[in-house]
Amino acid sequence: MDGKDFAGKAAAEAKGLNPGLIVLLVIGGPLVVFLVANCVMYLYAQKNLPPRRKKPVSKKKLKREKLKQGVSVPGE
Repeated sequence: MDGKDFAGKAAAEAKGLNPGLIVLLVIGGPLVVFLVANCVMYLYAQKNLPPRRKKPVSKKKLKREKLKQGVSVPGE
């Protein structure tokens, strides 16, 4: 192994872009952008959107819960 051989290989590899690097950039770039955008939108939504309202409990369920607890239901 002399210096000329190593310099020749390095020059040959430096001419074109590595195909693995291109694939990494094409797939990894948009993926990173997508994940960062999701994080930013999630944090924005946590600050600015109101909390979700709970679904109203039906009267039937309320009666059933009160009967389980042993409390008399008004109106019966």
